[in-house]
Amino acid sequence: MNKAFTKEPEGDTDDDDGSPGLPPLPPGARNYLTPAGYRRLREELMSLLDDERPRIVEVVSWAAKNGDRSENGDYLYGKKRLREIDRRIRFLTKRLDIAEVADPSAHHGSDQVFFGATVTYANARGEERTVTIKGIDEADSLQGEVSWISPVARALLKAREGDEVPLVTPAGVERIEVVEVRYPSPQDPGPARA
Repeated sequence: MNKAFTKEPEGDTDDDDGSPGLPPLPPGARNYLTPAGYRRLREELMSLLDDERPRIVEVVSWAAKNGDRSENGDYLYGKKRLREIDRRIRFLTKRLDIAEVADPSAHHGSDQVFFGATVTYANARGEERTVTIKGIDEADSLQGEVSWISPVARALLKAREGDEVPLVTPAGVERIEVVEVRYPSPQDPGPARA
């Protein structure tokens, strides 16, 4: 199909970030990350720039030399993959540019909730839940991690052990009590994830 009849996004927009499903950062906010989270994003960026992108460029270049590009699967897939890689590179570059690395071990021994804390809280029914407050780009809900902009993290931030705080939920406001606050020790880098 002629490019004149296809709609391609113009310019560089924030929606063009390569990470669907991630909430946007609040306007003017820093991108808080733990040292391990920053390291993972940086390693991903370097891998894309140094390994994957050059490999795909080579495939596309080879495929382009093979003639008819309109039915050349290697060429078409390669061009699509290059757009995806470039989108992810732009996203990672933007996020790392505004990254604020906050080491949670600096608060080791504190009973107040700050970024990086692992917090156990209980609701009015006595049900306990433990979450670790992490950056938007590194939080994994399957690992019990929540981003610092999530409703539960916002309710817990600055609270101390024993405090009751309001948590706004779709069902209404619920009171939760901070049961325990933990931080990694300064020599403990935390659990390593692949």
